[in-house]
Amino acid sequence: MTNSTRAGKRERLAGAAVRVLHEQGVEKTTLADIARAADVPVGNVYYYFKTKDQLIEAAIEAHGHELDSMIEALERPATPQERLKALLRGWIGHSDLTARYGCPTGTLASELDKRDDGLDRAIAKVMGRLLDWVEAQFAAMGRQDARELAVALFASYQGIALLTNTFRDPGLMAMEGRRLERWIDSLS
Repeated sequence: MTNSTRAGKRERLAGAAVRVLHEQGVEKTTLADIARAADVPVGNVYYYFKTKDQLIEAAIEAHGHELDSMIEALERPATPQERLKALLRGWIGHSDLTARYGCPTGTLASELDKRDDGLDRAIAKVMGRLLDWVEAQFAAMGRQDARELAVALFASYQGIALLTNTFRDPGLMAMEGRRLERWIDSLS
């Protein structure tokens, strides 16, 4: 088996772990569930990951890679206001998925917080990178209260993701997104 084949299967397993953990939750998910979703024989999973926790770590890394790609794309708009609005539109674009399963990263963070194995800190670092990026956008707008504004935006999203999921209503996220866009415009 070549290194690229090994890396490809490992990445497929990590990507499948992201999806299955989001849809089923940490406790309900088995290695067999992830193997099925990745179309990898369950016995092969142990070649790449000895434990479920190692696979969760790989899923957290995959969340980090997705975040890096998202931030790269969000850097394209010219102004920080447009970059923040693009972030909102991205979140809203996943409102149907959020209505079914909640925020992928936020839900995982909440589940891992109930455990005492350090994985909660790993997902917190990923979320912290996005929070830092949002703060940098507000700072680029000349706001001295950039950190507070970043926390407010992030908290608003996590709150509406929870409500969208609780009530299974993607329209809630769209409504809050419009309000947040007006809020961002009012800050310039």
